[in-house]
Amino acid sequence: MSEKISCKEILKELKSLSDPKALEGMARFGININNTYGVSIPRLRAIAKRVGKNHELAQELWASGIHEARILAGMVDDPEMVTEKQLDRWVSEFDSWDACDQCCSNLFGDTRFAYKKAFEWSSREEEFVKRAGFVMMAVLAVHDKNANDEEFMKFLPVIKRKSVDERNFVKKAVNWALRQIGKRNSKLNRAAVKATEEIEKMNSKSAKWIASDALRELTSYAVRKRLQPRLNARSTVARHVS
Repeated sequence: MSEKISCKEILKELKSLSDPKALEGMARFGININNTYGVSIPRLRAIAKRVGKNHELAQELWASGIHEARILAGMVDDPEMVTEKQLDRWVSEFDSWDACDQCCSNLFGDTRFAYKKAFEWSSREEEFVKRAGFVMMAVLAVHDKNANDEEFMKFLPVIKRKSVDERNFVKKAVNWALRQIGKRNSKLNRAAVKATEEIEKMNSKSAKWIASDALRELTSYAVRKRLQPRLNARSTVARHVS
């Protein structure tokens, strides 16, 4: 059963959980620690579980500007009630990669605008907006089990075009999207490997890093074994024979 709790009470609780040592660690990982308390994701998830889905509360938490409150807002908001305007407003206010990734994973990817925004945001120039576009691609590749392969095939040309962006938070998200699409099934693996090989030939330091890292995983025996039933069957036979 959800707990009835006000935004003011949650903000007070978050402040009480403040951890200066955690803030130091967050800074080392490139997280913007302005208006941040250093509250861990598991603690935020525990609060979200108590609160349940609450669209109005999510808006208040986001408006507070507190880093953890904004991540929590993404956890408690109702994707069915989220508007396109809200998505565009929130994404424009991202100032750290972890808030971007958490909101995309916990909320944005479950809205009816997910695929549209993946395309739109990946073409924007703002660093965290562009990152959000590619994080959305990665999230959808993992969580949208019912989507057909063509939805993800459409992402590959975008990934290729944007692989030349040298900004760290962008190129890592491009790489993430490419790898997750390529691990979805054997057909998409072949398509992702082909796209990765084309990216590798591009005259860009970022593109070459993305390609090298992605190829290492996408062509690994572990991934191929998981995606190809015949490989699994041969492995089983080999174990019985030996």
